[in-house]
Formats: sequence, structure tokens, C-alpha cells
Amino acid sequence: MTDNIYTIEPIGKIHSILTELAEAPMQGTEGGFEAWLEVAPKFAQGLFGIKVGDDLIVLTWLHRSQRDTLQVHPRGRQEAPLRGVFSTRSQDRPNPIGLHQVTVLEVAGQKIRVAPLEAIDGTPIVDIKPVLKHERPQF
Repeated sequence: MTDNIYTIEPIGKIHSILTELAEAPMQGTEGGFEAWLEVAPKFAQGLFGIKVGDDLIVLTWLHRSQRDTLQVHPRGRQEAPLRGVFSTRSQDRPNPIGLHQVTVLEVAGQKIRVAPLEAIDGTPIVDIKPVLKHERPQF
């Protein structure tokens, strides 16, 4: 394996009433809030076609996470056996990429109001993708 370094340019940031990690639910479906996705002007044309009611996957860079963590007690429960971070949804991991499924509530220029979102205010947005509506193949 070669050592490569990749650069990710955030396309925007999240505006949320959540400002502290301790206040945030573990998943958006566990009490997430409405929040605004603000896309930088140079990427705003990429929002064309997004409309109210769409389900989106928002990829974020969890900028306040621990990047040297490789094992965690799932959901912070000390009584749970340790697991590797790649088998959990822990925010602490080598590349702290957040994955959030949200629904569009409003589109206003280069901003999209969504819910439910558990990311804190100022979290960089890496990408936005639509949720694909199709049946999963059986294996």
C-alpha cells in the first residue's frame, strides 16, 4: 500500500442551534434538529434540482473528532465490549467523515434547510448526494 494524501475542499458548512458535542444526539433520528446547509457560492450551482421533500445524504468532516481512535465502546457504553471503529458509527476515527440522511424542508438560494441533523454548528460539508429510491438486491 502506498501512502497517499488526498485533499478535500469543503463545499460549505452547517448552521445549527447545536454548538456543543455533548448536546448532540448520536444519530439524527434520535432527536436531530433542523439545520441549514450553506453551500459556498462557487458550488451553489450544484444545488440545482434539489427540492422540498427530497431525501439527501450529507457527508461532513467531523472536525472536532479524535483522529487517533481505533477502538471504542459502542455508543459510549463502557459495559459494551470494545469494537473497531470501522464496525461502528463512532465520530472518532482516522478520517472523521459524517454520514447524515436528512429531508429537505426549504431551499433558499445557496442554503438548504434540512432535518433531522445531529451535526454541530460550523461543521464542514464535504458533499451532498440524493438518497436513491430502489430495492436492495438479495444476496
